[in-house]
Amino acid sequence: MESQKRNSRDGYVLRISHEDLVNQVFSLGKYYSGIQRNFIRGTPLLFAAKSEGGDSLVGYGVVDKVEFLWEMTPEEEAYAREHGWKVGLTLRAATRFRTPLLIKNSLLKDDKRKGAYLHGAKLTEDTMDALLEQAEEIQEAS
Repeated sequence: MESQKRNSRDGYVLRISHEDLVNQVFSLGKYYSGIQRNFIRGTPLLFAAKSEGGDSLVGYGVVDKVEFLWEMTPEEEAYAREHGWKVGLTLRAATRFRTPLLIKNSLLKDDKRKGAYLHGAKLTEDTMDALLEQAEEIQEAS
């Protein structure tokens, strides 16, 4: 059963609280998190942040490497501790959407978890795929 969990393509929604951190995630390909989930190499992630129209999915990435505080350089560890972060996720294929997908217009519109409560939400592989398809349609239309 553990091998089924490890092979799962279920993913997570992670919230980015500030615009400068949105830029950092997509320019450096690294996301720091204060929450711990079953992050493993290959875990797909959707990133949520505030945009002009409201809470939106602003991009996605796939976990390439998981680093805990004790595995970071002293400078990086100090930076993470200063912000209350516990883990650093190095991303491959980190992509920022040109046009954010408003959550209120997405498959998540009826989800009871809103705003900060969506942070860390686990989504099935099917839901992740459907949300990425919705985001792709918006990119093609813009």
